[in-house]
Amino acid sequence: MNVAAIIVAAGRGSRAAAAGTPPKQYVDVAGKTVLARSILAFARHASISTVVVVIHPADLAAYEATFATLDIATQQRLRPPCFGGATRQASVFRGLVALGDSAIDRVLIHDAARPFVTSDVITRVVEALSLSVGALAAIPVTDTLKRGDHDNTVIGTVDRTGLWRAQTPQGFRFAEIHEAHARAEAAERDDFTDDAAIAEWAGLEVALVQGADRNVKITTEQDIAMARTLLERGAAGQRYETRSASGFDVHRFEPGNSVWLCGVEIPHIAKLEGHSDADVGYHALTDALLGAIGAGDIGQHFPPSDMKWKDAASHIFLSHAGKLVADRGGRIVNVDVTILAEAPRVGPHRAAMCARIAECLGLAVERVSVKATTTEGLGFTGRREGIAAMATASVELPVEMPT
Repeated sequence: MNVAAIIVAAGRGSRAAAAGTPPKQYVDVAGKTVLARSILAFARHASISTVVVVIHPADLAAYEATFATLDIATQQRLRPPCFGGATRQASVFRGLVALGDSAIDRVLIHDAARPFVTSDVITRVVEALSLSVGALAAIPVTDTLKRGDHDNTVIGTVDRTGLWRAQTPQGFRFAEIHEAHARAEAAERDDFTDDAAIAEWAGLEVALVQGADRNVKITTEQDIAMARTLLERGAAGQRYETRSASGFDVHRFEPGNSVWLCGVEIPHIAKLEGHSDADVGYHALTDALLGAIGAGDIGQHFPPSDMKWKDAASHIFLSHAGKLVADRGGRIVNVDVTILAEAPRVGPHRAAMCARIAECLGLAVERVSVKATTTEGLGFTGRREGIAAMATASVELPVEMPT
């Protein structure tokens, strides 16, 4: 499979650029321009065969200066840049046209202003294209959403169920997205805000894959300052330490017809009793992650006395723990869950469980393990009175450097 990447760098970045400074994609951040960091993320990825950068005609000298800072292997992956159009949509189409004379099967389209895209995110988008015509990296919306009027007064709360924050890269099968862009141009439609919207308009299926919190878009001067601070700390010798912790949870059975285990609903002769959905796997893993960063336990963050969490889906708890790790500048290395139960059988659902955990935490699925065992008829699980789960998690956290 021949996969190309288009990096869109033709914008002017007016919100991020102070007077007299270059567009944001050419701003130096800890020794490399924002554009250089985006190029390197794709050019060094094993799945990407070639990269084309779409630039503004006025930025040719700035692009050439960035190109000169790249290593030879990266330069060899780059095609000559092409000039963008009046809109992002037009710029992407010109990038597609520039790739049209090569045997490209798949294409990933990425905003240059997202320089911290991870290899795992790129991999997930590429892999999703084996099953879907399109795929985009995205993050589930976890914040409460409010609708305001013209006076900035709250007039309602928006249901966030099923809402995602779109990121890039957005990947597509090349022929289909090229045709969709051509149709949009022929129809004089230039109001699409991203390539997934064009694909949707053209009737193409687009899958959602887990993005990453660190895959932020640099938009303002404050974003540049934050990125520079984080990277300069790393360049100055920021050290990381690995921490591990365990979690344990148990729930008894009560009348019902299914149980939730690691985000998967499994038919059963009973359900698990609990204030939330009683997903022992997610609960144990949430405690393991909270323990690894010294953030207490699940009961402190989501007290069972709070009716807000009555019948809540436990992916909320696990996502919260993962976000706390990210907020502290850390990353999850791997997680492992063991289910202790005589029934139901976990084996047929193991792959789905691993996928749910990986999606919830923004991990590659190979960093997730789910196992199951019985207690040979001993104890409360042996008597089929309930289910228990044990979990371990390893995370890397930055070590505070002396000031």
